[in-house]
Amino acid sequence: MRVVIQRVSHASVTIDKHCKSSIGKGMLILVGIEETDGKEDIDWLCKKIVNLRIFDDENGVMNKSILEDGGDILVISQFTLHASTKKGNRPSYIKAAKPEISIPLYEQFCEDLSSALGKEIGTGTFGADMKVELLNDGPVTICMDTKNKE
Repeated sequence: MRVVIQRVSHASVTIDKHCKSSIGKGMLILVGIEETDGKEDIDWLCKKIVNLRIFDDENGVMNKSILEDGGDILVISQFTLHASTKKGNRPSYIKAAKPEISIPLYEQFCEDLSSALGKEIGTGTFGADMKVELLNDGPVTICMDTKNKE
């Protein structure tokens, strides 16, 4: 699984001119799923995300997790995170999982992340044409890949 995490002042996702989800201060997480991803990838990411110290403490130092800061999370599925641009100018998405694999994993990821956070998270709609708005705070943007745990 590949995620792009952005610390945000606020974020929302709109589908067909209807706001599906919106959050205040917290994280916007874009998630891409590969064919080889599974429960162990979800477990690792959820633990890492809720404990990631990217929120400011009383001294203005990024030293607090979202659990400590009380922020919200909005998760958006994004198969284009697995784009391969190695050959030509048109990206290939061959590494992105098919819907029969990715939808259950996306739903499990959202459920487990909500449980780890201790409250409901916002989501988009898998496969929908979504308009995502955000105000990146910092800016702070972090990329993580369960196949390359750096």
